[in-house]
Amino acid sequence: MLRRTTFLRAAAALAACGLVSPMAAFAQGFPAKPIKLVIAFPAGGPTDITMRQLAENASKILGQPVIIDNKPGAGGTLPAQALQTSPPDGYTVAQIPLGVFRLGYTTKINWDPLKDITYVINVTGYAFGIVVPANSPFKTWADFVAYAKANPGKLTYGSTGTLTSPHLTTEIVAQKAGIELQHVPYKGSADLMLAVVSGQLMAAADSTGFAPQVEAGKLRVLNTWGEKRLAKFPDAPTLKELGYDVVQNSPFGIGAPKGTPPEVVKKLHDAFKQAMEEPSYVTALGRYDMLPNYMSSATYTKFAQETVVREKVIIDKLGLAKEVKTN
Repeated sequence: MLRRTTFLRAAAALAACGLVSPMAAFAQGFPAKPIKLVIAFPAGGPTDITMRQLAENASKILGQPVIIDNKPGAGGTLPAQALQTSPPDGYTVAQIPLGVFRLGYTTKINWDPLKDITYVINVTGYAFGIVVPANSPFKTWADFVAYAKANPGKLTYGSTGTLTSPHLTTEIVAQKAGIELQHVPYKGSADLMLAVVSGQLMAAADSTGFAPQVEAGKLRVLNTWGEKRLAKFPDAPTLKELGYDVVQNSPFGIGAPKGTPPEVVKKLHDAFKQAMEEPSYVTALGRYDMLPNYMSSATYTKFAQETVVREKVIIDKLGLAKEVKTN
């Protein structure tokens, strides 16, 4: 509250010179300093690389640096939590992965993902799949399932964190396939890829941050999770082709603290939308078979509301819900 009061007083001082409201005066001068964009995964992974390009593009449009702050861990929810203690002035924004919408069902929190985040813009979504080391005996998904059935709980796979989309989607598929797997969580794609390439893990469920390792002949793709096969991995079947009615692309975007002035939200939205349309961003996404996935502030807010409901169904189906209360 103290920091909110401080910036409103500054805006009021500007407004005293004319007839504009304090909030309008503040918005007119925004941004007057660098903006921090908190992302949920470590440096070097597909999220970091693509969001840095988006931030660079937005910096040129806004006339101020947009600085990436990596906060990995906690299933990708730390940036959203950081918004709860940031002033609502537009100078701290955060990536909102899908895991944020599951948080209230699995963790005791004192904030609400719908009420306490201002949804600015959705920018993209991931392409996912399951990979194994190139020397793995699992040449196909059928091999993977056969081993898992013969060795319940012994087949290890990693993901980018507990309750992330790679983790939950793999568990849904395992449930449908009638197999039991052993999950090992990591903080991000870079560490996860090192673990599976070195043989510490038998498999990994991840976004296509695995692409360079596959192209280098170190990993093999067993399946992908989109509506259709990925152009980069045309031999890898989709989950739907394998008989599972599952599609996962985990859209994510950018949020701001609750109470951020609408005029500031619009400036951020417009800048990031223009930044999304730059060829450099589209090219960066293409390295990982990701695509721009634009949602306006209103559409993104509606998406958040619908996703909270949908994710509860998944959490309940997997038996992962805990007795928690969101204040």
